[in-house]
Amino acid sequence: MKARVSLVGAGPGSSDLITVRGLRVLQSADVVLYDALVDEALLLEIPNHVPKIYVGKRCAKHSYTQDEINTLLVESAFTYGHAVRLKGGDPFVFGRASEEIDYAQSFGLPVEVVPGITSAIAVPASQGIPVTKRGVSSSFWVLTATTKEQSFSKDFELAAQSSATLVILMGVRKLKDIAQSVMKYRGGNTPFAVIQNGTLSSESCMVGTLSDATYIYKELDCNKPGIIVIGEVVADHNFFYEDEIQRVLQSTF
Repeated sequence: MKARVSLVGAGPGSSDLITVRGLRVLQSADVVLYDALVDEALLLEIPNHVPKIYVGKRCAKHSYTQDEINTLLVESAFTYGHAVRLKGGDPFVFGRASEEIDYAQSFGLPVEVVPGITSAIAVPASQGIPVTKRGVSSSFWVLTATTKEQSFSKDFELAAQSSATLVILMGVRKLKDIAQSVMKYRGGNTPFAVIQNGTLSSESCMVGTLSDATYIYKELDCNKPGIIVIGEVVADHNFFYEDEIQRVLQSTF
């Protein structure tokens, strides 16, 4: 039994969107510590005898603090052998992977990172929304609306002033504030989308303009994980529909 750690990206949501390598590493685990956004169907791919420890964090409801997760990960590796830390999306996109790696390595543990498909790109794609499009948007920002200080990313104002597509994670509860901030620079007619439970069978999407944000917010379930996409590329959501984007156009379930 060799103690080691693997950080594996589970992908954007649906269990079949994990990478081939990610699944192989997951199935070789002696113990798995998994996040809240991991599709439970993916846990069925793990042998029954392998301990599965939930360490998820959702809406300020944490099963463990980050320091406790770091400690548990190291203890699990020394107790069981190969400890797999299964994270939603990609471990290095707002996944606090660096903290876990540094802590594990401080105990001399070898660490492997298996990248995952980030929800920042895959979830908009699931609704036919590209983050870049020739002649429309040649760049995009990926931002968090919830830093450790519970504030917007420090680059938020700069991003809002740009013409790039904005992809905002962990921001559903702050939708109205986000819309107000971006409207100062882009105007109320800027299209946006809120996609919740991305790539799952329960995926839903609401599309409108920033001036509709207050209305759309009332229709959202803020307990569901969601991604906000702001920019002219959201007009490509029409790929699935005949109606032209006006105010709140579609809600798909």
